[in-house]
Amino acid sequence: MSEPHAGPFDALELTVFSQGVAMLAEEMGGLLERSSISPNIRERRDASCALFDAAGRMVAQAAHIPVHLGAMPESVAAVRAAGAHAGDLFLLNDPSHGGSHLPDLTMVEVIAHPHDAARIIGYAAVRAHHADVGGISPGSMPFGATELYQEGIIVPPVRIEVNGVPQRDVLQVILANVRTPAEREGDLRAQRAACAAGRKGWQALFLRLGEDTLHAAVNALLDYTERRVRARLALLDGAHGFAVDALEGDGVSDAPIPVAIAASIRDRTLHLDFTGTSPSVRGNVNAPPAVARAAAVFVLRVLCDDDVPVNDGVARALHIVMPEDCVANAKRPSAVAAGNVELSQRMTDVCFAALANAAASIGVHDLVIPACGQGTMNNITLGAPGWSFYETLGGGQGASLRGDGPDAVHVGMSNTRNTPVESLERAYPLRVVEYAVRRGSGGAGAHHGGDGVVRRYQTLVPCTATLLTERRRVAPPGAQGGSAGSAGRNLLNGEPLPAKTRVTMQAGDVLTLETPGGGGWGTTTSDHQMPARHA
Repeated sequence: MSEPHAGPFDALELTVFSQGVAMLAEEMGGLLERSSISPNIRERRDASCALFDAAGRMVAQAAHIPVHLGAMPESVAAVRAAGAHAGDLFLLNDPSHGGSHLPDLTMVEVIAHPHDAARIIGYAAVRAHHADVGGISPGSMPFGATELYQEGIIVPPVRIEVNGVPQRDVLQVILANVRTPAEREGDLRAQRAACAAGRKGWQALFLRLGEDTLHAAVNALLDYTERRVRARLALLDGAHGFAVDALEGDGVSDAPIPVAIAASIRDRTLHLDFTGTSPSVRGNVNAPPAVARAAAVFVLRVLCDDDVPVNDGVARALHIVMPEDCVANAKRPSAVAAGNVELSQRMTDVCFAALANAAASIGVHDLVIPACGQGTMNNITLGAPGWSFYETLGGGQGASLRGDGPDAVHVGMSNTRNTPVESLERAYPLRVVEYAVRRGSGGAGAHHGGDGVVRRYQTLVPCTATLLTERRRVAPPGAQGGSAGSAGRNLLNGEPLPAKTRVTMQAGDVLTLETPGGGGWGTTTSDHQMPARHA
Protein backbone atom coordinates (compact mmCIF):
# COMPACT_ATOMS: atom_id res chain seq x y z
CA MET A 1 0.00 0.00 0.00
CA SER A 2 2.87 2.37 -0.71
CA GLU A 3 1.09 4.08 -3.66
CA PRO A 4 -2.01 6.25 -3.18
CA HIS A 5 -4.87 3.85 -2.64
CA ALA A 6 -8.47 4.86 -1.96
CA GLY A 7 -9.74 1.26 -1.79
CA PRO A 8 -11.25 -1.19 -1.97
CA PHE A 9 -8.52 -3.12 -0.18
CA ASP A 10 -8.07 -6.80 -0.75
CA ALA A 11 -7.88 -9.26 2.16
CA LEU A 12 -4.09 -9.33 2.22
CA GLU A 13 -3.74 -5.55 2.28
CA LEU A 14 -6.30 -5.20 5.05
CA THR A 15 -4.67 -7.93 7.12
CA VAL A 16 -1.25 -6.31 6.79
CA PHE A 17 -2.66 -2.94 7.80
CA SER A 18 -4.63 -4.38 10.73
CA GLN A 19 -1.65 -6.28 12.09
CA GLY A 20 0.62 -3.30 11.57
CA VAL A 21 -1.45 -0.83 13.58
CA ALA A 22 -2.04 -3.43 16.29
CA MET A 23 1.71 -3.93 16.55
CA LEU A 24 2.17 -0.18 17.07
CA ALA A 25 -0.12 -0.43 20.10
CA GLU A 26 1.77 -3.50 21.33
CA GLU A 27 5.05 -1.61 21.03
CA MET A 28 3.57 1.16 23.17
CA GLY A 29 2.72 -1.43 25.81
CA GLY A 30 6.15 -3.02 25.71
CA LEU A 31 7.85 0.32 26.26
CA LEU A 32 5.48 1.15 29.11
CA GLU A 33 6.25 -2.11 30.89
CA ARG A 34 10.01 -1.72 30.49
CA SER A 35 9.96 1.90 31.69
CA SER A 36 7.57 1.80 34.64
CA ILE A 37 8.65 2.02 38.27
CA SER A 38 5.83 0.24 40.10
CA PRO A 39 5.51 -3.55 40.01
CA ASN A 40 1.79 -3.05 39.35
CA ILE A 41 2.55 -1.74 35.86
CA ARG A 42 6.01 -3.13 35.21
CA GLU A 43 5.32 -6.71 36.31
CA ARG A 44 1.57 -7.10 36.63
CA ARG A 45 0.92 -5.14 33.44
CA ASP A 46 -2.14 -3.33 34.74
CA ALA A 47 -2.18 -0.95 31.78
CA SER A 48 -3.51 -0.66 28.24
CA CYS A 49 -2.59 1.14 25.03
CA ALA A 50 -4.56 2.11 21.94
CA LEU A 51 -4.39 4.29 18.82
CA PHE A 52 -7.17 6.49 17.45
CA ASP A 53 -7.64 8.37 14.20
CA ALA A 54 -8.29 12.09 13.86
CA ALA A 55 -12.03 11.53 14.35
CA GLY A 56 -11.43 9.82 17.69
CA ARG A 57 -12.22 6.31 16.41
CA MET A 58 -10.22 3.49 17.99
CA VAL A 59 -8.21 1.91 15.18
CA ALA A 60 -6.16 -0.59 17.14
CA GLN A 61 -5.49 -1.76 20.67
CA ALA A 62 -2.89 -3.95 22.26
CA ALA A 63 -4.06 -7.25 23.76
CA HIS A 64 -4.27 -5.71 27.20
CA ILE A 65 -7.19 -5.24 29.65
CA PRO A 66 -10.80 -5.35 28.36
CA VAL A 67 -12.22 -3.05 31.05
CA HIS A 68 -9.62 -0.42 30.12
CA LEU A 69 -9.84 -0.69 26.37
CA GLY A 70 -13.59 -0.86 25.97
CA ALA A 71 -13.94 2.36 27.95
CA MET A 72 -10.95 4.24 26.51
CA PRO A 73 -12.85 5.78 23.56
CA GLU A 74 -14.73 7.82 26.18
CA SER A 75 -11.40 9.26 27.33
CA VAL A 76 -10.46 10.37 23.84
CA ALA A 77 -13.95 11.81 23.36
CA ALA A 78 -13.50 13.80 26.58
CA VAL A 79 -10.15 15.15 25.37
CA ARG A 80 -11.70 16.18 22.06
CA ALA A 81 -14.54 17.90 23.92
CA ALA A 82 -11.98 19.80 26.01
CA GLY A 83 -10.74 21.58 22.90
CA ALA A 84 -7.64 19.54 22.10
CA HIS A 85 -4.95 21.06 19.92
CA ALA A 86 -2.26 19.23 18.03
CA GLY A 87 0.76 18.57 20.26
CA ASP A 88 -1.19 18.69 23.53
CA LEU A 89 -0.82 15.95 26.12
CA PHE A 90 -3.78 15.34 28.44
CA LEU A 91 -4.18 13.46 31.70
CA LEU A 92 -7.51 12.40 33.21
CA ASN A 93 -9.23 9.98 35.57
CA ASP A 94 -12.59 11.68 36.22
CA PRO A 95 -15.39 9.11 35.73
CA SER A 96 -17.66 11.94 34.59
CA HIS A 97 -15.24 12.83 31.81
CA GLY A 98 -13.90 9.66 30.27
CA GLY A 99 -12.40 7.95 33.32
CA SER A 100 -13.28 4.58 34.87
CA HIS A 101 -12.09 4.77 38.49
CA LEU A 102 -9.56 7.13 39.99
CA PRO A 103 -6.45 4.89 40.12
CA ASP A 104 -6.68 4.49 36.34
CA LEU A 105 -4.82 7.56 35.08
CA THR A 106 -5.29 7.93 31.33
CA MET A 107 -2.80 9.89 29.22
CA VAL A 108 -3.79 11.01 25.73
CA GLU A 109 -1.40 12.61 23.25
CA VAL A 110 -2.92 14.63 20.44
CA ILE A 111 -0.85 13.63 17.40
CA ALA A 112 0.19 16.47 15.10
CA HIS A 113 0.67 16.23 11.34
CA PRO A 114 4.40 15.60 10.64
CA HIS A 115 4.64 18.74 8.47
CA ASP A 116 1.84 20.90 9.86
CA ALA A 117 2.03 21.29 13.63
CA ALA A 118 -1.49 22.73 13.81
CA ARG A 119 -3.27 19.74 12.25
CA ILE A 120 -4.49 16.74 14.28
CA ILE A 121 -4.06 13.34 12.63
CA GLY A 122 -4.76 11.01 15.56
CA TYR A 123 -4.49 10.21 19.26
CA ALA A 124 -2.29 7.87 21.29
CA ALA A 125 -3.79 6.76 24.60
CA VAL A 126 -2.35 4.90 27.59
CA ARG A 127 -4.36 3.95 30.68
CA ALA A 128 -2.48 2.61 33.71
CA HIS A 129 -3.62 1.66 37.20
CA HIS A 130 -1.50 3.60 39.70
CA ALA A 131 -0.87 2.04 43.10
CA ASP A 132 -2.00 5.21 44.90
CA VAL A 133 -3.81 8.40 43.92
CA GLY A 134 -4.69 9.63 47.42
CA GLY A 135 -8.01 9.16 49.16
CA ILE A 136 -8.89 7.79 52.59
CA SER A 137 -6.72 4.65 52.47
CA PRO A 138 -3.42 3.57 50.93
CA GLY A 139 -3.85 2.24 47.42
CA SER A 140 -6.93 4.34 46.65
CA MET A 141 -9.25 1.31 46.50
CA PRO A 142 -11.01 2.11 49.78
CA PHE A 143 -13.48 0.00 51.69
CA GLY A 144 -16.67 1.82 52.67
CA ALA A 145 -16.23 4.92 50.52
CA THR A 146 -19.54 6.66 49.83
CA GLU A 147 -18.32 9.62 47.76
CA LEU A 148 -15.91 9.88 44.85
CA TYR A 149 -13.95 12.52 46.77
CA GLN A 150 -12.92 9.89 49.34
CA GLU A 151 -11.27 7.73 46.69
CA GLY A 152 -8.46 10.01 45.58
CA ILE A 153 -7.58 13.06 43.53
CA ILE A 154 -10.02 13.72 40.68
CA VAL A 155 -8.37 14.80 37.43
CA PRO A 156 -10.62 16.14 34.66
CA PRO A 157 -9.04 16.29 31.20
CA VAL A 158 -6.12 18.67 31.84
CA ARG A 159 -3.13 19.53 29.71
CA ILE A 160 0.17 18.41 31.20
CA GLU A 161 1.96 19.46 28.01
CA VAL A 162 1.03 22.23 25.61
CA ASN A 163 2.61 21.84 22.18
CA GLY A 164 5.32 19.70 23.72
CA VAL A 165 6.03 22.06 26.65
CA PRO A 166 5.49 20.40 30.08
CA GLN A 167 3.05 22.11 32.44
CA ARG A 168 4.98 21.36 35.59
CA ASP A 169 2.55 23.16 37.88
CA VAL A 170 -0.27 20.79 36.92
CA LEU A 171 1.89 17.77 37.61
CA GLN A 172 2.93 19.18 40.99
CA VAL A 173 -0.71 19.48 42.05
CA ILE A 174 -1.27 15.82 41.23
CA LEU A 175 1.90 14.60 42.96
CA ALA A 176 1.07 16.64 46.07
CA ASN A 177 -2.09 14.57 46.54
CA VAL A 178 -0.65 11.03 46.45
CA ARG A 179 1.22 8.99 49.05
CA THR A 180 4.04 7.82 46.76
CA PRO A 181 4.88 10.80 44.53
CA ALA A 182 8.24 9.53 43.25
CA GLU A 183 6.73 6.26 42.06
CA ARG A 184 3.76 8.06 40.54
CA GLU A 185 6.00 10.45 38.63
CA GLY A 186 8.08 7.56 37.36
CA ASP A 187 5.01 5.72 36.10
CA LEU A 188 3.65 8.88 34.48
CA ARG A 189 6.97 9.34 32.69
CA ALA A 190 6.64 5.78 31.40
CA GLN A 191 3.15 6.55 30.13
CA ARG A 192 4.57 9.65 28.45
CA ALA A 193 7.18 7.54 26.67
CA ALA A 194 4.54 5.06 25.53
CA CYS A 195 2.37 7.85 24.11
CA ALA A 196 5.39 9.24 22.28
CA ALA A 197 6.07 5.82 20.77
CA GLY A 198 2.47 5.67 19.56
CA ARG A 199 2.71 9.16 18.12
CA LYS A 200 5.93 8.39 16.23
CA GLY A 201 4.54 5.13 14.89
CA TRP A 202 1.32 6.75 13.70
CA GLN A 203 3.19 9.65 12.09
CA ALA A 204 5.51 7.20 10.32
CA LEU A 205 2.51 5.28 9.02
CA PHE A 206 0.95 8.56 7.87
CA LEU A 207 4.09 9.48 5.93
CA ARG A 208 4.51 6.01 4.41
CA LEU A 209 0.91 5.56 3.27
CA GLY A 210 -0.15 9.13 2.69
CA GLU A 211 -3.16 10.84 4.22
CA ASP A 212 -5.73 9.60 1.72
CA THR A 213 -4.60 5.98 1.84
CA LEU A 214 -4.40 5.95 5.64
CA HIS A 215 -7.89 7.40 5.94
CA ALA A 216 -9.26 4.89 3.44
CA ALA A 217 -7.48 2.01 5.18
CA VAL A 218 -8.93 2.98 8.57
CA ASN A 219 -12.43 3.19 7.08
CA ALA A 220 -11.99 -0.17 5.39
CA LEU A 221 -10.71 -1.83 8.57
CA LEU A 222 -13.53 -0.54 10.76
CA ASP A 223 -16.11 -1.45 8.11
CA TYR A 224 -14.63 -4.93 7.79
CA THR A 225 -14.79 -5.47 11.54
CA GLU A 226 -18.39 -4.30 11.62
CA ARG A 227 -19.32 -6.68 8.79
CA ARG A 228 -17.73 -9.62 10.58
CA VAL A 229 -19.50 -8.86 13.86
CA ARG A 230 -22.87 -8.30 12.21
CA ALA A 231 -22.51 -11.49 10.17
CA ARG A 232 -22.04 -13.38 13.42
CA LEU A 233 -25.08 -11.75 14.97
CA ALA A 234 -27.17 -12.53 11.88
CA LEU A 235 -26.99 -16.22 12.81
CA LEU A 236 -28.84 -15.35 16.03
CA ASP A 237 -31.35 -12.90 14.57
CA GLY A 238 -34.64 -12.89 16.48
CA ALA A 239 -33.13 -14.29 19.68
CA HIS A 240 -34.15 -12.82 23.02
CA GLY A 241 -33.00 -13.77 26.52
CA PHE A 242 -32.85 -12.42 30.05
CA ALA A 243 -30.57 -13.06 33.03
CA VAL A 244 -30.11 -11.62 36.50
CA ASP A 245 -27.42 -12.02 39.15
CA ALA A 246 -26.24 -9.83 42.01
CA LEU A 247 -23.22 -8.33 43.71
CA GLU A 248 -22.68 -9.34 47.34
CA GLY A 249 -23.12 -5.89 48.86
CA ASP A 250 -21.41 -2.56 48.35
CA GLY A 251 -19.14 -2.30 51.37
CA VAL A 252 -21.73 -0.28 53.29
CA SER A 253 -24.52 -2.87 53.23
CA ASP A 254 -24.49 -6.63 52.66
CA ALA A 255 -27.76 -6.49 50.74
CA PRO A 256 -27.54 -8.03 47.25
CA ILE A 257 -27.30 -5.58 44.35
CA PRO A 258 -29.18 -6.98 41.33
CA VAL A 259 -27.72 -6.80 37.83
CA ALA A 260 -30.40 -7.57 35.25
CA ILE A 261 -29.82 -7.63 31.48
CA ALA A 262 -32.18 -8.43 28.60
CA ALA A 263 -30.30 -9.39 25.43
CA SER A 264 -31.89 -9.42 21.99
CA ILE A 265 -30.50 -9.69 18.49
CA ARG A 266 -32.35 -7.92 15.71
CA ASP A 267 -31.21 -6.23 12.52
CA ARG A 268 -27.78 -7.81 13.12
CA THR A 269 -27.33 -5.68 16.25
CA LEU A 270 -26.92 -6.78 19.87
CA HIS A 271 -29.35 -4.88 22.08
CA LEU A 272 -28.69 -4.91 25.83
CA ASP A 273 -31.25 -3.46 28.23
CA PHE A 274 -30.21 -2.92 31.86
CA THR A 275 -33.74 -2.17 33.07
CA GLY A 276 -34.21 -3.93 36.40
CA THR A 277 -30.61 -3.39 37.49
CA SER A 278 -30.19 -1.81 40.92
CA PRO A 279 -30.24 1.97 41.26
CA SER A 280 -26.96 3.57 42.32
CA VAL A 281 -25.83 2.55 45.81
CA ARG A 282 -24.04 4.28 48.70
CA GLY A 283 -20.91 2.14 48.50
CA ASN A 284 -18.29 2.16 45.77
CA VAL A 285 -19.50 -0.61 43.45
CA ASN A 286 -21.12 1.95 41.12
CA ALA A 287 -19.54 2.38 37.70
CA PRO A 288 -19.77 4.96 34.92
CA PRO A 289 -21.55 3.85 31.73
CA ALA A 290 -18.23 3.50 29.91
CA VAL A 291 -17.55 0.41 32.04
CA ALA A 292 -20.86 -1.15 30.96
CA ARG A 293 -19.87 -0.40 27.38
CA ALA A 294 -16.53 -2.11 27.95
CA ALA A 295 -18.24 -5.23 29.31
CA ALA A 296 -20.63 -5.32 26.35
CA VAL A 297 -17.85 -4.86 23.79
CA PHE A 298 -15.88 -7.68 25.42
CA VAL A 299 -18.84 -10.08 25.35
CA LEU A 300 -19.63 -9.22 21.74
CA ARG A 301 -16.01 -9.73 20.72
CA VAL A 302 -15.93 -13.15 22.46
CA LEU A 303 -18.84 -14.28 20.28
CA CYS A 304 -16.79 -13.67 17.15
CA ASP A 305 -13.99 -15.67 15.58
CA ASP A 306 -10.48 -15.13 16.91
CA ASP A 307 -9.27 -13.27 13.82
CA VAL A 308 -11.78 -10.41 14.08
CA PRO A 309 -9.83 -7.20 14.82
CA VAL A 310 -10.75 -5.16 17.90
CA ASN A 311 -11.57 -1.57 17.03
CA ASP A 312 -14.54 0.80 16.90
CA GLY A 313 -16.19 -1.43 14.34
CA VAL A 314 -17.19 -3.84 17.11
CA ALA A 315 -19.20 -1.24 19.03
CA ARG A 316 -21.14 -0.25 15.91
CA ALA A 317 -23.13 -3.48 16.27
CA LEU A 318 -24.06 -2.71 19.87
CA HIS A 319 -26.97 -0.78 21.40
CA ILE A 320 -27.31 -0.31 25.16
CA VAL A 321 -30.35 0.90 27.09
CA MET A 322 -29.43 2.14 30.56
CA PRO A 323 -31.83 3.48 33.23
CA GLU A 324 -31.02 7.01 34.35
CA ASP A 325 -30.63 5.93 37.99
CA CYS A 326 -28.56 2.77 37.79
CA VAL A 327 -25.53 1.30 39.53
CA ALA A 328 -23.96 1.00 36.05
CA ASN A 329 -24.73 4.62 35.15
CA ALA A 330 -22.96 6.37 38.01
CA LYS A 331 -22.96 10.12 38.31
CA ARG A 332 -20.93 12.37 40.57
CA PRO A 333 -20.50 12.11 43.49
CA SER A 334 -21.07 8.33 43.43
CA ALA A 335 -18.08 6.28 44.62
CA VAL A 336 -16.81 3.96 41.88
CA ALA A 337 -13.52 2.33 42.91
CA ALA A 338 -14.95 -1.21 43.05
CA GLY A 339 -17.42 -0.76 40.20
CA ASN A 340 -14.71 -0.78 37.56
CA VAL A 341 -13.31 -4.06 38.86
CA GLU A 342 -16.26 -5.93 40.41
CA LEU A 343 -19.44 -4.63 38.79
CA SER A 344 -17.76 -5.02 35.40
CA GLN A 345 -17.23 -8.72 36.13
CA ARG A 346 -20.84 -9.25 37.14
CA MET A 347 -22.12 -7.42 34.07
CA THR A 348 -19.97 -9.72 31.94
CA ASP A 349 -21.37 -12.83 33.66
CA VAL A 350 -24.95 -11.65 33.21
CA CYS A 351 -24.41 -10.64 29.57
CA PHE A 352 -23.09 -14.12 28.78
CA ALA A 353 -26.00 -15.77 30.60
CA ALA A 354 -28.55 -13.59 28.81
CA LEU A 355 -26.96 -14.43 25.46
CA ALA A 356 -27.02 -18.15 26.22
CA ASN A 357 -30.72 -17.86 27.03
CA ALA A 358 -31.28 -15.84 23.86
CA ALA A 359 -29.60 -18.49 21.71
CA ALA A 360 -31.72 -21.20 23.32
CA SER A 361 -34.86 -19.20 22.53
CA ILE A 362 -34.31 -19.85 18.80
CA GLY A 363 -33.09 -23.42 19.23
CA VAL A 364 -29.36 -22.79 19.20
CA HIS A 365 -27.91 -24.83 22.05
CA ASP A 366 -24.29 -25.13 20.98
CA LEU A 367 -23.16 -21.50 21.06
CA VAL A 368 -19.75 -21.42 22.72
CA ILE A 369 -20.53 -19.36 25.82
CA PRO A 370 -18.66 -20.35 28.99
CA ALA A 371 -20.12 -20.99 32.40
CA CYS A 372 -19.35 -18.27 34.91
CA GLY A 373 -15.71 -17.81 35.74
CA GLN A 374 -14.59 -16.62 39.16
CA GLY A 375 -16.55 -13.39 38.67
CA THR A 376 -14.20 -11.17 40.66
CA MET A 377 -10.78 -9.57 40.42
CA ASN A 378 -10.00 -10.31 44.10
CA ASN A 379 -8.65 -6.79 44.74
CA ILE A 380 -6.11 -6.59 47.53
CA THR A 381 -4.34 -3.44 48.70
CA LEU A 382 -1.65 -3.40 51.41
CA GLY A 383 -0.01 -0.19 52.55
CA ALA A 384 1.60 1.96 55.21
CA PRO A 385 3.44 5.31 55.20
CA GLY A 386 5.89 5.32 52.29
CA TRP A 387 4.54 2.36 50.33
CA SER A 388 1.40 0.97 48.76
CA PHE A 389 0.91 -2.38 47.05
CA TYR A 390 -2.07 -3.38 44.90
CA GLU A 391 -2.88 -6.40 42.82
CA THR A 392 -5.70 -8.55 41.55
CA LEU A 393 -5.64 -12.33 41.61
CA GLY A 394 -6.61 -14.95 39.08
CA GLY A 395 -9.05 -17.78 39.66
CA GLY A 396 -10.95 -20.40 37.71
CA GLN A 397 -12.42 -19.82 34.27
CA GLY A 398 -15.79 -21.36 33.50
CA ALA A 399 -15.93 -24.47 31.35
CA SER A 400 -17.69 -24.43 27.98
CA LEU A 401 -18.75 -26.61 25.10
CA ARG A 402 -15.14 -26.58 23.92
CA GLY A 403 -13.63 -28.08 27.06
CA ASP A 404 -12.50 -27.57 30.63
CA GLY A 405 -11.95 -24.09 32.00
CA PRO A 406 -8.30 -23.15 32.62
CA ASP A 407 -6.96 -22.93 36.17
CA ALA A 408 -5.52 -19.87 37.89
CA VAL A 409 -6.17 -17.22 35.23
CA HIS A 410 -7.59 -13.74 35.17
CA VAL A 411 -11.03 -13.91 33.63
CA GLY A 412 -13.58 -11.60 32.06
CA MET A 413 -12.66 -7.95 32.26
CA SER A 414 -9.20 -8.53 33.73
CA ASN A 415 -6.18 -9.60 31.71
CA THR A 416 -3.34 -8.76 34.07
CA ARG A 417 -0.70 -10.96 35.59
CA ASN A 418 -0.17 -11.60 39.28
CA THR A 419 2.84 -9.82 40.75
CA PRO A 420 5.82 -12.21 40.73
CA VAL A 421 6.76 -13.24 44.27
CA GLU A 422 10.37 -12.14 43.85
CA SER A 423 9.38 -8.67 42.63
CA LEU A 424 6.81 -8.22 45.39
CA GLU A 425 9.18 -9.24 48.17
CA ARG A 426 11.97 -7.06 46.82
CA ALA A 427 9.81 -3.94 46.60
CA TYR A 428 7.68 -4.20 49.76
CA PRO A 429 7.95 -5.36 53.39
CA LEU A 430 5.90 -8.45 52.54
CA ARG A 431 6.44 -12.18 52.15
CA VAL A 432 4.36 -14.59 50.11
CA VAL A 433 4.31 -17.75 52.23
CA GLU A 434 2.15 -19.75 49.81
CA TYR A 435 1.05 -19.39 46.22
CA ALA A 436 -0.67 -22.42 44.75
CA VAL A 437 -3.55 -23.69 42.66
CA ARG A 438 -6.63 -24.25 44.81
CA ARG A 439 -7.19 -27.84 43.74
CA GLY A 440 -10.76 -29.07 43.45
CA SER A 441 -12.36 -25.63 43.46
CA GLY A 442 -13.64 -25.83 39.88
CA GLY A 443 -17.19 -27.02 39.27
CA ALA A 444 -17.86 -30.55 38.05
CA GLY A 445 -19.56 -31.43 34.78
CA ALA A 446 -18.95 -32.92 31.36
CA HIS A 447 -16.28 -30.23 31.29
CA HIS A 448 -14.79 -29.06 34.57
CA GLY A 449 -14.47 -25.46 35.63
CA GLY A 450 -10.99 -24.13 36.26
CA ASP A 451 -9.50 -24.07 39.75
CA GLY A 452 -8.77 -20.90 41.69
CA VAL A 453 -5.60 -20.00 43.56
CA VAL A 454 -4.42 -19.70 47.16
CA ARG A 455 -2.15 -16.77 48.00
CA ARG A 456 -0.93 -16.00 51.53
CA TYR A 457 0.76 -12.71 52.39
CA GLN A 458 2.77 -12.14 55.56
CA THR A 459 3.50 -8.54 56.47
CA LEU A 460 6.83 -7.65 58.06
CA VAL A 461 5.59 -4.30 59.40
CA PRO A 462 2.25 -2.96 60.63
CA CYS A 463 0.04 -1.99 57.69
CA THR A 464 -3.55 -1.75 56.52
CA ALA A 465 -5.16 -4.29 54.20
CA THR A 466 -8.17 -3.49 52.04
CA LEU A 467 -10.11 -6.22 50.24
CA LEU A 468 -12.72 -5.67 47.54
CA THR A 469 -13.82 -9.12 46.44
CA GLU A 470 -16.88 -11.00 45.20
CA ARG A 471 -18.22 -14.55 44.92
CA ARG A 472 -17.59 -15.15 48.63
CA ARG A 473 -21.21 -16.03 49.45
CA VAL A 474 -22.68 -17.13 46.14
CA ALA A 475 -20.46 -19.45 44.11
CA PRO A 476 -19.96 -19.03 40.33
CA PRO A 477 -22.79 -21.05 38.75
CA GLY A 478 -22.29 -23.78 36.18
CA ALA A 479 -24.06 -24.02 32.83
CA GLN A 480 -26.07 -26.69 31.00
CA GLY A 481 -26.26 -28.83 34.13
CA GLY A 482 -22.69 -28.28 35.32
CA SER A 483 -21.95 -27.69 39.00
CA ALA A 484 -20.98 -24.38 40.55
CA GLY A 485 -17.36 -23.65 41.35
CA SER A 486 -16.28 -23.12 44.94
CA ALA A 487 -16.87 -19.71 46.49
CA GLY A 488 -13.79 -17.74 47.49
CA ARG A 489 -12.58 -17.12 51.06
CA ASN A 490 -10.68 -14.30 52.78
CA LEU A 491 -8.84 -15.07 56.04
CA LEU A 492 -6.66 -13.17 58.52
CA ASN A 493 -4.56 -15.51 60.64
CA GLY A 494 -7.03 -18.25 59.76
CA GLU A 495 -10.13 -16.31 60.79
CA PRO A 496 -12.73 -15.47 58.10
CA LEU A 497 -13.01 -11.92 56.76
CA PRO A 498 -15.88 -10.32 54.83
CA ALA A 499 -15.77 -10.01 51.06
CA LYS A 500 -15.20 -6.27 51.37
CA THR A 501 -13.28 -5.01 54.36
CA ARG A 502 -10.37 -3.00 55.69
CA VAL A 503 -8.26 -4.40 58.54
CA THR A 504 -5.10 -3.47 60.42
CA MET A 505 -2.30 -6.03 60.23
CA GLN A 506 0.58 -6.38 62.67
CA ALA A 507 4.05 -7.65 61.78
CA GLY A 508 3.85 -11.40 61.30
CA ASP A 509 0.13 -11.51 60.46
CA VAL A 510 -0.88 -13.65 57.47
CA LEU A 511 -3.62 -12.66 55.07
CA THR A 512 -5.00 -15.43 52.85
CA LEU A 513 -7.08 -15.19 49.72
CA GLU A 514 -8.62 -18.35 48.29
CA THR A 515 -10.08 -17.34 44.95
CA PRO A 516 -13.21 -18.90 43.41
CA GLY A 517 -13.26 -21.73 40.92
CA GLY A 518 -15.12 -21.56 37.62
CA GLY A 519 -18.46 -23.20 36.95
CA GLY A 520 -18.65 -26.58 35.23
CA TRP A 521 -20.40 -27.13 31.89
CA GLY A 522 -22.83 -29.92 31.02
CA THR A 523 -23.88 -33.08 32.74
CA THR A 524 -21.89 -36.27 32.36
CA THR A 525 -24.55 -37.83 30.10
CA SER A 526 -23.71 -38.38 26.47
CA ASP A 527 -26.32 -35.97 25.11
CA HIS A 528 -24.11 -33.04 26.13
CA GLN A 529 -21.06 -34.48 24.40
CA MET A 530 -22.35 -34.45 20.82
CA PRO A 531 -20.14 -32.76 18.20
CA ALA A 532 -20.79 -29.04 18.17
CA ARG A 533 -22.69 -27.17 15.45
CA HIS A 534 -21.39 -23.69 15.97
CA ALA A 535 -23.81 -20.85 15.53
